[in-house]
Amino acid sequence: MYACVAHGAGDLRVEERPDVEPGAGQVAVRIAYGGICGSDLHYYHDGGVGDFRIKQPLVLGHEVVGRVSAGDLPAGTPVGIHPATPCGSCPECLQDQRNICAYSNYLGSAARDPHIQGGFVQELIVRADQVRVLPEGLALRTAVLAEPLSVAIHAVRQAGEGAVDGKRVLVTGAGPIGLLVVAALRRSGAREVIATDLQEAPLALAREVGATHTIRVGTADWPDAIDVAIEASGTAAGLRTCLERVRRGGTVVQVGSLPGGDTAFPGSLLMTRELTLTGAFRFDHEFDTAIAWLAGGLPVDPIVTHTFPLDEARAAFDLATDRTVASKVLLDLSGDTPA
Repeated sequence: MYACVAHGAGDLRVEERPDVEPGAGQVAVRIAYGGICGSDLHYYHDGGVGDFRIKQPLVLGHEVVGRVSAGDLPAGTPVGIHPATPCGSCPECLQDQRNICAYSNYLGSAARDPHIQGGFVQELIVRADQVRVLPEGLALRTAVLAEPLSVAIHAVRQAGEGAVDGKRVLVTGAGPIGLLVVAALRRSGAREVIATDLQEAPLALAREVGATHTIRVGTADWPDAIDVAIEASGTAAGLRTCLERVRRGGTVVQVGSLPGGDTAFPGSLLMTRELTLTGAFRFDHEFDTAIAWLAGGLPVDPIVTHTFPLDEARAAFDLATDRTVASKVLLDLSGDTPA
């Protein structure tokens, strides 16, 4: 079988990997689609994500779906795969905060040495409790969005119970996560969702998935009385915008991955306006919610803009970097082995 493997900055290869068999409590999944995430792009371009550097060849990918090929479930069963395996015994796990478990393993991550190999492989072996049987009628090409949608749902929930219902919400950054945040906000009852970005193409997608208003940064006036702001661009400028535009007593959620090190922001506003600033990292139970929402017809299909076969992985990664053209780019791993 073949896999998409990062060997270092700029060194991405499609190479053969040995076949493996599932052991006790494991399931083998023939992967159909994998979504290229921002962290995958960082591993490709930079050789790491923050402090997590590639030290040995790393199979990328954590947004994957496919069909069972061996294990306790019937062969051919369509499944999504939860990419995290938390320890289950640390204080965070015991308090049902498994998404911030310090000992969790995550598909396609260099946070551990040896690395946790990812899901951009034609057949993947995972623990049985990571597998979710997909509802009848949910296409695999749509179901592959369950993982990033889970991130978006968790970000919305971090604003607080009922915090967005009937409210005006700002989303800075209309990349795939920002777009899914827009859709999740509308599904959660937000009255207005304002999406911002530097480019027009992602803003057009934002309108397709539910944004009531879009702003190209630097070209329009801003509305007043923003109740909640969700920062999805992963930039200091985006965080500043959220802190400056949210109303007094409002809430800002940081879900975009900021660069490593210190980030400058107008901290005095936290005090003088009594703002709440909170983080949102990955997800847990939201994975099941995401699958249910997708099966229920959440309008997110426009976010998937391109699909490439596995043997064109480098072209897929290069295009996924160009946000003037692409949003979510998929790898199709279901074909024959590359030539």
